[in-house]
Amino acid sequence: MDDHRLHKKLLRIYLSDNRLEQVRAGGFHVVARIRETLEARGFRVELRRNSDEERLKSVARAGYALFLMDAPLHDRALTLRKSYFFPFWRLEKSDKRWEFDVALKSFDPAEIDPDMAEKWAGRWQGYLFGRASKPPPQNRPIYIALQGRLLAHRSFQSMSPMEMIEATISAYPDMPIIIGLHPNETYTKAELAALDTVSTENPQLIVQTGGMEDALRACRFVVTQNSSAALMGYFFHKPAVLFGKIDFHHIGLNVYDLGVAEVLRMAPDHAPAFDQYLYWFTMHNAIKADAEDVHDQIAKRLTEHGWRLE
Repeated sequence: MDDHRLHKKLLRIYLSDNRLEQVRAGGFHVVARIRETLEARGFRVELRRNSDEERLKSVARAGYALFLMDAPLHDRALTLRKSYFFPFWRLEKSDKRWEFDVALKSFDPAEIDPDMAEKWAGRWQGYLFGRASKPPPQNRPIYIALQGRLLAHRSFQSMSPMEMIEATISAYPDMPIIIGLHPNETYTKAELAALDTVSTENPQLIVQTGGMEDALRACRFVVTQNSSAALMGYFFHKPAVLFGKIDFHHIGLNVYDLGVAEVLRMAPDHAPAFDQYLYWFTMHNAIKADAEDVHDQIAKRLTEHGWRLE
């Protein structure tokens, strides 16, 4: 296929059935903004069902492709993924967050005005979490935010989630610990049995499903592989200990960088520039779908990825 045909002014956006219905009903506004951006530059934009068959066909098709959440399959494709909370989105060459462009950048708090960042973070904390924070209790717990596959050590993790729990208990045997199960995960009998054993042996543990917001308000710091709970904890100025790879690692205490013993030792007193980081991570490195200049943001990002828009 010749170069001109490869870079034909044609974009296919691959969406789930639910998202296709939303777009056709006038919802899912980020897709509408992407369509407007490219149609204004002479592109034809098609919506496609994100099936395995359609995804494979995209490799041989002329033009460009955009996949919601899924991995891009060729060098003219990108993934569209929410940047943790609406209306912020990312357009990336990988579907793995720890491979996003922002993950590879360096954060310098001196580049962000602290007063502006504090006001911005305060507004967004109120928008995301509502009521003002309550004063934490004296005996603040550690919050361990879990995801799925508790017994598996996956490639982006320094150890399995259960080993992470055991390491935290070993470092803080007398401190109360809240273990938060993800409300959208289904845990196996073996996983629940392992949690039951560790909680029976350590009465300072509380195992609960959900309750992230209250746990973030109350906790001393967050321990997780790469749960978004750690990023949300930054709004409450709670340090994060990260046992896995992720895009918001810059101000976290990462096991890959410092080792288990050191990150857990440092966690209670860790005080990075939370507000400045949140502003930089979000406003400097994500697309705001309702911004006045959203079409310019989208065009700039696509051009950065090598798309020929003109």
